[in-house]
Amino acid sequence: MQLTILSTSDTHGFITPTNYVQRDLDLPFSLSKAKTVIDRLKAQAQGPVLTIENGDFVQGSPLAYYAARVKAQPALETAAYNTVGYDAGVLGNHEFNYGRDYLAQAVATLDYPILCANILDHGEPAFGRPYQLFDKAGVKVAVLGLTTSYIPHWEGAANIHDLEFQDAVSVAKAWVPRLRALADVVVIAYHGGFERDLETGEPTEPLTGENVGYALTQVPGVDALVTGHQHRELAGVVNGVATTQPGYRGADVGVITLTLSPKAEGGFEVTDGQASLAATAEAAANPAVLDSVAATSAAVEDWLDAPLGQVRGDMTITDPFAARVHEHPYIELINRVQMAATGTDIAGTALFNNEGRGFGSQITMRDVVTNYIYPNTLAVVALSGADLKAALEQDAEYFSLVDGRLVVTERFASPKPQHYNYDMYHGIDYTLDITKPVGSRVTELAYHGRPVGPTQVLEVTVNQYRAAGGGDFAMLDASKVVRENQKDMTELIADYLRDHPVIDAVADGNFRVIG
Repeated sequence: MQLTILSTSDTHGFITPTNYVQRDLDLPFSLSKAKTVIDRLKAQAQGPVLTIENGDFVQGSPLAYYAARVKAQPALETAAYNTVGYDAGVLGNHEFNYGRDYLAQAVATLDYPILCANILDHGEPAFGRPYQLFDKAGVKVAVLGLTTSYIPHWEGAANIHDLEFQDAVSVAKAWVPRLRALADVVVIAYHGGFERDLETGEPTEPLTGENVGYALTQVPGVDALVTGHQHRELAGVVNGVATTQPGYRGADVGVITLTLSPKAEGGFEVTDGQASLAATAEAAANPAVLDSVAATSAAVEDWLDAPLGQVRGDMTITDPFAARVHEHPYIELINRVQMAATGTDIAGTALFNNEGRGFGSQITMRDVVTNYIYPNTLAVVALSGADLKAALEQDAEYFSLVDGRLVVTERFASPKPQHYNYDMYHGIDYTLDITKPVGSRVTELAYHGRPVGPTQVLEVTVNQYRAAGGGDFAMLDASKVVRENQKDMTELIADYLRDHPVIDAVADGNFRVIG
């Protein structure tokens, strides 16, 4: 007998095959295409099938934003997830972006159980249950749900109040022996990724606890591991455990196939495990999924086309790398929005990915949400000159020189692109000299024309992710936050454009990157 475990992860509310840059797209991803592939794989399976939604479904797409912020009705989005036929789901880190109350409402609309063993509220599972037992054609299958415990390093305190995030490996070690006694097959569904090379076991990132997938494969008694969070496309057998990570936005379905043999004393045991990914690019979008959000999708497209302002000059981004080397008018505008919203004259922001195209001559809500893709709020942090310089030094690590050519440092490009961890600041003048050694690349740092001293204290606006130290910016943490603006950045940008209906595409070139 074979047990097939199918999974999606990090779909981020991309239900229809579009990235919303324009109407009527048919791109090679989406929950609707994943549903078609899942149905095909179920029909082809030689035995029972278990289907898992592995987290990060509440936030990410304009439709998800519309459901959360415009209508405050999670069912407008989760209706689509209910059509897929999941047996269970887990929570991702982005589930908390809209706060505990909205997440609780979203979970209540799902017709499959949420499993989360390591996020507690006063000692009890905060959402759903730790695990669930399934009877699949007489095979007892236990699924343990886990979520990366690193969430407090990114998420605003208001969104995770009263929650305890326990170490995923420690929780797994406590639960797996108990589940082993109850079930023939033990599966961990973990919204987190891999901290080590899957073949050599060598660390591939700082061992902060954000990703502990490799360590989970070393927990005795685990038969299969479903992962996510890093948006990687991975499938294989690691330390004897079949594991998958099915990409981003429904680009793949994870497929784990376990071969089962009956035991003399009754029950079954796993004698082999295989893993693969099934791409969704060529699949047709499933009509039931599309129908579940048809009215909402139409409303979202109209909302996205609402005009907000105009641009004099050129604010389009044609080369994302160049926009990070030389200050771009779009980046300067976002920093000006942040400063206006918080009353500072220094701000830092990132160009989050390489899909953003800046603003054309007319700015619509579509332009705003497809460029500024995260539901960030803002925080003002009081930084010493030494702190600010340290942050800039860390930003400078984004760049490397290869054969004398300036390039993106490999760890920012793969395995998961982390362009969002390179900030560009406005209100200070600074130079990053990439020909210098790491740690000594900030060769100029001035504020109002004067060098910034190490003990000088400056108020700087950043998003709440960075203010809490997100991206391993150790010089930043919640203790340095002096005030916040709890309005979503997308709304702040829209408000700014309504107050300034004509924007000049200018950049004063306050920073330089030398390479």
